[in-house]
Amino acid sequence: MVRDYTTESLSHDPVHGYIPFVSSAGLPKGEAAEQDVIDHPWVQRLRQIHQLQTAWYVFPSAEHMRFQHVLGAMHIASVVVDEWYDSLKSVCRGCPSKAYVESLVRMSALLHDVGHGPFGHFFDDQYLDRFGVTHETLGAHIIENELGDLLRRIRRTPNGHLAPLEEIEPKQIAWLICRPRHKPGDGGDPTEGQPDWLVKLRALFSGIYTVDNMDFVLRDAFMTGYNTRSFDITRLIHYTFFTEAGLTIHARGLPTLIHFIETRANLFRTVYFHRTVRAFDLALEELFGETMPYLFPGNPLEHLDEYLRLTEWSFLVDVRRLAKHDDEQARALGERWERLLRREFIWKMAAERTVNFHSPTAERTTIYSEPDLIERRVRQRLPADLRDMPLAVDVAMHYHRPSARLPAGGQNFLLDPGIGAPVELNDDELFRALPTSFAIFRIYTKTREHHAAVNAALNSVLGDVTDAKTNM
Repeated sequence: MVRDYTTESLSHDPVHGYIPFVSSAGLPKGEAAEQDVIDHPWVQRLRQIHQLQTAWYVFPSAEHMRFQHVLGAMHIASVVVDEWYDSLKSVCRGCPSKAYVESLVRMSALLHDVGHGPFGHFFDDQYLDRFGVTHETLGAHIIENELGDLLRRIRRTPNGHLAPLEEIEPKQIAWLICRPRHKPGDGGDPTEGQPDWLVKLRALFSGIYTVDNMDFVLRDAFMTGYNTRSFDITRLIHYTFFTEAGLTIHARGLPTLIHFIETRANLFRTVYFHRTVRAFDLALEELFGETMPYLFPGNPLEHLDEYLRLTEWSFLVDVRRLAKHDDEQARALGERWERLLRREFIWKMAAERTVNFHSPTAERTTIYSEPDLIERRVRQRLPADLRDMPLAVDVAMHYHRPSARLPAGGQNFLLDPGIGAPVELNDDELFRALPTSFAIFRIYTKTREHHAAVNAALNSVLGDVTDAKTNM
């Protein structure tokens, strides 16, 4: 194919360089461009939601938004489809054209975060959960009902044209961006009636390494200053392909994948789970429940027009206005927000322990799985005059790798030439050398003067714990 520069535009990105996309100029009447989706209010809204939830308040340079991230994920989608399409087509009957697959995956990557609210995943836990929805279910609804007509009119990517009878199906995009609901053995259909080629593509969004996390690891490491090129994405993609089992990595690429997993885990340790970030989240959690009734009317699925306008920018402006509210309770809430936004954090970290788990059994049986129990025991070991002091216990958990089979479309496989057939990646001996997960356990107080007493009490509680390795 000869590249059509008249319908192509470039966005310059500090992580990926130039990101091509189809522009509106010069397209036939009735055809939609990728630019039309990028410029749609639902996608432009992501310019006002930080990628790093609350970590941007601690890392001054990490001011990037989810908008830059989804453009980067869209770009990676093209890169992986270009590398992996031939192998997908060779193992899947009825696979659509390369342009269709690329367009479908590009739009899924661009729209995978479209349902996010202020503060990202925190908003899921603290608000959306009460309505039984997530940012993914919201995103799927927005894709099908708000963007569906536009998506169906897309006919090309920067690299090719869809076949004459092909039309992008928004329901397929909505399905790709949602995490698998069924696991093997639970009685449900893990493929949910989808064609095999689409089931295999879901690993690009729900697997161990995805177009989503490959971008955010590179981007977050770069923007926080952690590392300007945190892992070798080119090598990881080069050694990956599809087999009949699913998305598969050659044994030669496994060290690169392990490096990626370790880098992602270190970002969780040093950035996403930073002690001050978690202190901010603790304070935010105390304010959020009281605040939302003043800012939003209910379930976003029933108030999409209002949700379109609910961003971090609107949120932070509105909570500052509470200090001038007519209602006395609202004014008091606004004053608490003012203190938080001045970085007058209520909670100070007193004690911290990091625990690595090499099996889900160890994770479930360790004392760290019962933070309320630890808090009770710590209080019992504190001096009598400190036992009723305010304490906040925080457990931040990150999963390095799967410890068992994942749902169809979320699993990854390894091809070792010595074995000759793909095997589930979680069963590989080298892969099992990685921890399954880790937990950072912290106790926060409202003043620093009793930190030594809290640490002494915690050491006393943990003194006879031998089921997990701890380190300061």
